[in-house]
Amino acid sequence: MKKILISVAMTVLALPVFAQNAAPARLAVIDVQRVLNTSVAGKAAQDRLKKLQDDKMTRANKLQDDIKALDTEINTKKLSLSEDKLADLQKQLADRQVALQRFGQDADKELGEARDKELLALENKIKPVIDQIGKEMGLAAIFNKFESGLVYASDAIDITDTVIKRFNDTTQSAENAGQPPAQPAATKKQ
Repeated sequence: MKKILISVAMTVLALPVFAQNAAPARLAVIDVQRVLNTSVAGKAAQDRLKKLQDDKMTRANKLQDDIKALDTEINTKKLSLSEDKLADLQKQLADRQVALQRFGQDADKELGEARDKELLALENKIKPVIDQIGKEMGLAAIFNKFESGLVYASDAIDITDTVIKRFNDTTQSAENAGQPPAQPAATKKQ
């Protein structure tokens, strides 16, 4: 019995030694959508995309107005126009409707490409910031909170606010210097 108690005591005393040798497995999560919506660079990207979208909508509305005007002209004058002139106006109407449809498809494609380009540029700017924060905090992994399959993550491991602040600081200091944002300098832990 005495040997068992000594074995248990030795095991209990040895656990902290083994635990110190194991690398910490600290995890964190980031709400990427919140970073995109609240960071200065994310808001600027959204503003550029919104302007492009508004420009496309203005152009589409003008095309639709032209189609409505031509359709109204056809309906009001169809009894007084010759068959050739009526056929010509109907062909113009059909051509404009096809042009509007093509414009819509091209606009969707262009908006998608612009969105992808903006997101890639933001990702390239923010990745070094996230990497640096992960190293500074001694994290083993950082997950995208809502796209990684997580069902629950404690607010205690959410570093989104830290990432947003550091990302804003990095992008603003780079803009003030007139240069693209550089990777933050590594800091040594003591």
